[in-house]
Amino acid sequence: MSRSLENKLIESGIAVSQPDVAAPIETPWFVRAIQAFSGWLAALFLLGFIGMGAVFLLDSSVASAILGLMLIGGAYALLRQTHSDFLEHLALAASLAGQMLVAWALASVLGSTLGWDNAGLWWALLVLQAVLALVMPSLTHRTFSAFAACLAFYLAMVETASAPTMAGGLMLLGLTVLWLNEFRWPAHVRQLEALGYGLLLGLLAIQSVGYFGQSLLLGRYFVGSGLDWLEPWAGDALGLLALLLLLRHLFQRHAHAVEPGMRVATYTAVLLLALLSLEAHGLSHGAVVVALGFAIGHRGVMGFGGLLLLLSIGSYYYWLDVTLLAKAMTLFALGLLLLAIRWVLLCRWHTGASVAVEEGADA
Repeated sequence: MSRSLENKLIESGIAVSQPDVAAPIETPWFVRAIQAFSGWLAALFLLGFIGMGAVFLLDSSVASAILGLMLIGGAYALLRQTHSDFLEHLALAASLAGQMLVAWALASVLGSTLGWDNAGLWWALLVLQAVLALVMPSLTHRTFSAFAACLAFYLAMVETASAPTMAGGLMLLGLTVLWLNEFRWPAHVRQLEALGYGLLLGLLAIQSVGYFGQSLLLGRYFVGSGLDWLEPWAGDALGLLALLLLLRHLFQRHAHAVEPGMRVATYTAVLLLALLSLEAHGLSHGAVVVALGFAIGHRGVMGFGGLLLLLSIGSYYYWLDVTLLAKAMTLFALGLLLLAIRWVLLCRWHTGASVAVEEGADA
């Protein structure tokens, strides 16, 4: 490797192993799991001891906020200095306790001034979790904070505009842009991946809750106000917009390899997906995540997309107002259709391979 290339890789934050340095031995996964469990157990005992002595602080919003910020600050300092799984999870538990204390203080202040049914608490928690997701020097903490920020954003949109599916669509747009620009900053690839996984977990959580007809507000459901007249098509429209952005990115990257006929077929498939989403809401979200994982070559993202597809199709099948016999016959017909499509594709593949072999023999 040339010296200039090695310097460029080091400046970009990519570690370059030297030939005379032995590769570090990684800790087995079961040892790391035991260390993480020990860290959470120690944190629970420690926080329980602190809680027994400081329970009177819950009566004061200022004292709760100060103690919570101190716990978050201590977790930040510990995470910057440690490379141990035990201490990392201990700091994570302390940070979660601090976040709960800060949330309690915010709820007390905003509830007493603006009323207990306002969305100010969720917007404030969204800002807190977004800041923690960006600054905390721990991939696990970044993932959890991004996940918590998604939930807070969902609840804020429900309380503010009565638009739960719009929240999911905006999250899908955000994670699409994030994963497509993953390698734009090579020194922060792992941090961006942690944020991406948090957004995927948040999207999966809120979509699952919506498919089962439940609410994250503990029995409270959004009322008809705000942007409820856009529901539930707003989320599907944003999902299709994310899919179009993804296709535009792919067509620009592979401009010379994509034929005009392929572009027409792709946009026709997008139109068909839009028509299907009018009935099976959320189908476009799973399709976008699957296409995104395939585009960036990430099997984990494709797995999340498969789960979203299964949830949306299963929800549509469960809530479909027809008899079980009609549902069974529909599944049977779909199975036959998929098998026929597989047979056609295999026949075309074998035909193309045979023609290629014959042309090679003639040459």
